[in-house]
Amino acid sequence: MNFCAARHAKQVQQYIADLRPVFQPQAVFSDESPWFREPFEPCPGDTVKIRIRTLKNNVESIYLVANEKRRQMQLAETRRGFDYYEASLPVGREKISYFFELRSGHMVAFYNKQGITRDLAERNAFRIHPDFSTPEWARGAVMYQIFTDRFRRGNPNNDVKTGEYAYLGSLVQHVDDWNKAPDAMDVRNFYGGDLEGVEEKLDYLHNLGVEVIYFNPIFLSPSNHKYDIQDYDHIDPHYARVVRDDGGLLSEGDLDNRHATRYIRRVTDPENLAASDEYFAHLTHEIHKRGMRVILDGVFNHCGSFNKWLDRERIYENEDGYEKGAFVSEHSPYRTFFRFNNEHAWPYNEYYDGWWGHETLPKLNYEDSPKLVDYILQIAKKWVSPPYNVDGWRLDVAADLGRTSEYNHTFWKLFRKAVREANPEAIILAEHYGESYDWLQGDEWDTVMNYDAFMEPVSWFLTGMEKHSDQYREDLIGNGEAFINTMRYHMASFMGGSLLCAMNELDNHDHSRFLTRTNHYVGRVGTLGTAAAGENILPPVMREAVLIQMTFPGAPTIYYGDEAGVVGFTDPDNRRTYPWGREDLDMLCYYREAVLLHKRWECLKTGALQLIEGGRHYISYARFTDSEEIIVVVNSHCEQIDVEIPVWIAGVERSGSTILEQIFVTDGDGFSLDRSEQAVEDGILKRTMQPYEAVAFLLKK
Repeated sequence: MNFCAARHAKQVQQYIADLRPVFQPQAVFSDESPWFREPFEPCPGDTVKIRIRTLKNNVESIYLVANEKRRQMQLAETRRGFDYYEASLPVGREKISYFFELRSGHMVAFYNKQGITRDLAERNAFRIHPDFSTPEWARGAVMYQIFTDRFRRGNPNNDVKTGEYAYLGSLVQHVDDWNKAPDAMDVRNFYGGDLEGVEEKLDYLHNLGVEVIYFNPIFLSPSNHKYDIQDYDHIDPHYARVVRDDGGLLSEGDLDNRHATRYIRRVTDPENLAASDEYFAHLTHEIHKRGMRVILDGVFNHCGSFNKWLDRERIYENEDGYEKGAFVSEHSPYRTFFRFNNEHAWPYNEYYDGWWGHETLPKLNYEDSPKLVDYILQIAKKWVSPPYNVDGWRLDVAADLGRTSEYNHTFWKLFRKAVREANPEAIILAEHYGESYDWLQGDEWDTVMNYDAFMEPVSWFLTGMEKHSDQYREDLIGNGEAFINTMRYHMASFMGGSLLCAMNELDNHDHSRFLTRTNHYVGRVGTLGTAAAGENILPPVMREAVLIQMTFPGAPTIYYGDEAGVVGFTDPDNRRTYPWGREDLDMLCYYREAVLLHKRWECLKTGALQLIEGGRHYISYARFTDSEEIIVVVNSHCEQIDVEIPVWIAGVERSGSTILEQIFVTDGDGFSLDRSEQAVEDGILKRTMQPYEAVAFLLKK
């Protein structure tokens, strides 16, 4: 026997056995979803299990680096061609930041929210914030935004009357034609939509699949948008109940609201205010009975010039039961609620700070007024408590509140504490443009309106349009690589729970309707005209956007009327009325099925997100849990394209044949729920994508 030859053969066999494949960075995956961190939102005293997945035999070892302490992870299992490594981490009261270190021979790589990277900046680390939790009901919840004046007219007795009062130098107007498009100067036009109209359509919303109703402001205010609050303590009787309704209207040419006796009666009479608050409590009860939730718009950065604390219109000056406003008297109990720049101008001191210089939007002066702080915190608690039991706040221009960033963070910490003490299940959801990382540290906001990591990337990829229709960019339409990179970067600002609750909108009351953006018209109604918003629109592109919305992490939020085919340039044109009886029934049917898809599969609500690949005109990604997985591929182009998607990255077997089941598809001709099979060979999905096709595949596990 040739022992030398035998020994050499054994050495060769051992070398081959030990030989690892070339490191595949795209095979590495972890995130902050419940499937890679358990418990998902740990509390002090918990031991959290952290997992990471990589291709079988892809690495020799993986280390968890948490708060600069490094511990080796153990291979827990091998499944479907992937190795899963685990490590346990005790949780105290300090925040934990972590990333992963992977080693194979001389190769060292790091993995954080940017994937395999050398950028170990703190914002890109995975984070655990003990005691931070998001409401379970909000994760992946289907939300519906209502601009109340334009949704449904239920009770004509509470309508704003033409000439009832003056606003911004002219008399307010009641619009008799429900189907009329908004005027360019629309703020003082009222169509009569109200809360009773919402109640009439609760079953419609429930059948659509809505789980949360988000109301634009409904507190007493003189404008139709109501971001100029007149009284935080009460629901506007024009939206609810007017039980005492005497007094006169203003005559043409009379703009003095002291003479607006009918308006004064409606908005100051205790019976009207009590009846309106009582009706709102009834409405929230009816919403809750159907298993839905309610979010109110909190406008706490500024109020309105009509506000009873200021009373620039002198509406409250001579009314029983009301203190003098700070505009009226320097001795007003609300004097410190505002910053005045001329101490010698009373009575009727008009030299106060306005938000962005708008005298109709007085800036609230928190730093100089502990009384104001306490008042607003009491308001925050009041509406999330019985008998109203609202389920959370959407915070208007939340990063602007206060005069310094230091105070801003101080206030929102107080706000969160007050709200959660009153209602531990209430959500705190902020409007903010730009980086939200500093506020998403577990002790201020739960989440945000998701402009950076949803609305804008989707709009650029599918339409090439900026969210106001102010710009078209040829370099971004169909740019799948830019979409993937942008999403990956901006999602790093969120913790796992914050991302799952983020308000994912295609449009809202501040931006052009998404369906209008599909026509690529740059401009606004003032330059293009009302009719242009509906010209050359592309419903197939809208359907693609909705499928992305219903399959991406977050709370998909429908702006009222989008499901019915409403169009419009940026505000006020985007605030057209809901077209009852004139709906686009095909779009409405599509929305119902897309919402049903989202609600049927747990992976689309709380599952991990793996961004697979983006290229010219296409994107692909997967959502998955331990038991189910859905893969989505989208073609933004008006022509067929051939794609080869490496779906093995998302857990499809890398060798041999695998069958995916097509469960939802939309393209230029319509949409279909018919199921069919899609063969995958060696982990690569090859498909000719039809024009404007978006498809969801189910990977059976």
